[in-house]
Amino acid sequence: MQVTETLNEGLKRGYNIVVTAAELDEKVNEKLVEAQPEIEMKGFRKGKVPMALLKKQFGQRLLGEAMQESIDGAMNQHFEDSGDRPALQPEVKMTNEDWKEGDDVHVEMAYEALPEIPEVDLKSISLEKMVVKADDAAVEEALGNLAETAQDFNTKDGEAADGDQVVFDFVGKVDGEAFEGGSAEDYPLVLGSNSFIPGFEDQLVGVKGGEEKDVTVTFPADYQAEHLAGKEAVFSCNVKEVKEPVAAEINDELAQKFGAEDLAALKGQISERLEAEYAGAARAVQKRALLDALDGKVSFDLPPSLLDAEAKQIAHQLWHEENPEVEGHDHAEIEATEEHTKLAARRVRLGLLLAELGQKAEVEVTDAEMTQAIMAQARQYPGQERQFFEFIQQNAQMQQQLRAPIFEDKVVDYVFELAEVTEKEVSKDDLEKAVEALEDE
Repeated sequence: MQVTETLNEGLKRGYNIVVTAAELDEKVNEKLVEAQPEIEMKGFRKGKVPMALLKKQFGQRLLGEAMQESIDGAMNQHFEDSGDRPALQPEVKMTNEDWKEGDDVHVEMAYEALPEIPEVDLKSISLEKMVVKADDAAVEEALGNLAETAQDFNTKDGEAADGDQVVFDFVGKVDGEAFEGGSAEDYPLVLGSNSFIPGFEDQLVGVKGGEEKDVTVTFPADYQAEHLAGKEAVFSCNVKEVKEPVAAEINDELAQKFGAEDLAALKGQISERLEAEYAGAARAVQKRALLDALDGKVSFDLPPSLLDAEAKQIAHQLWHEENPEVEGHDHAEIEATEEHTKLAARRVRLGLLLAELGQKAEVEVTDAEMTQAIMAQARQYPGQERQFFEFIQQNAQMQQQLRAPIFEDKVVDYVFELAEVTEKEVSKDDLEKAVEALEDE
C-alpha cells in the first residue's frame, strides 16, 4: 500500500492512496481462511470445502469488504503516524472509476487538519467574580409577588374592571341552538386573563352583580372544535357577583401555602433562591470575561470549512431573529458578511481551545449528566417524554448538541479553579448592568 502526499497548504491536506491488487487478494484469502471451518457445501464435509471453490463462490462479495477495510486501515494508519486530526470527515473518492478485478485501487483523500493549539498558562488569568447578597428590599419584593399570586377576591360594589373576577352563569348558542360545552354555572372568570374566546372578556368589563348581558363573539378559524370554528356565537350571561383582587397577607399562613414552616423560613428560602439566581448571572459575566481573556492569549490558523460553516450558521440565526415572521427555512440563502465571519472566527477558535483544554484535563460528560439534560429537554414535550428519549437515543447529532454545552461548562469550571479569581461584592443593579452589557455585545 502506498500513501503519497499531494497537498500540504496551511491546514489543507491531500493524499493519494494505492491499494495493490495483490494486497486485496491477500485480504480476501485471509477472510476465506477465517471462514472456511464453518462453511458447508454440497458434496463436502463442513470445513473441507477447497479454497479455490470458496474463492469462486464468495470472492467477489468479499472483495468489496476487503477494499473498504484496506482504505479505512490506510487512513487510520496515516492519522496515527502523522498525528493529524481531521476537522471534518475526510473526503474520500476512488479515482480509477473503470476499475475491474485484478486492478490496483487508487483513492484520493482530502481533509482539513485541526491546528496545533498553543499552551495557555491558565494560572496567569485574572478574573473578577461578582457577588450579590439578597438584601431585605429584594426579599420583600419577592414576598409581595408571592402574595399577589396567592391573592383572593372580595365582593365589590360597582362595575367590573380588568383584573376583577366575575362570577356568572352563561349559555352559548350558535344559530339559536345551544352547543355542548358552551354552558356553565357560577363560573369565576378573571377579566384580562384571556382564558375565554378573544373579545369575550372585554364585553364583560363594566357589568355589575345582578346584571344580564349578551356577549357576541366569533370562534377563531383554527378553533379546535371544527363544528364551531369561524362561527358566531351568542352567550347569555347572568352576572351574579363582581369581586376585586385582594393580595394575601404576608404572614405565617402565606408561608405555609408555599410549603415553608413560617414566614422566617420562607424569607430564608427566598433569599437562597435569589442568591442562586444572582450567582448564575454572575457566572455568565465571569465566563464572558474568561473567554475574552483566552481569546486574547491564543492565535492559530482555523480550518476554513469550520469557519465557513459557523459564519453561515450565525448569519442564518441572526436573519431569523430580524425576521421572526418567517418560521420555515425555505428562504433564499443568507450570505455571511465580514462581521459574521469575524464572530465565527472567535467562536471556532475558542471552541477548539476549550476542546483541547478539556481533552488534556480528561473532562468527561457523565451518563447521569446526559440523562439530566435529556430529561430537562423532554419536559418541553409533556406526554411525549418517552418518544423524545427514543429520538435522542437514535440521533447522534442531537446527543452531541446536548453534550457540547455541558462539556464546555465543565471545562470553564476547570479553568476557573486554576485562574486567579477575586470576589467582589456588588449591588443587584451593578450585576444587572453587567448582564445587559453582555446582551448588547
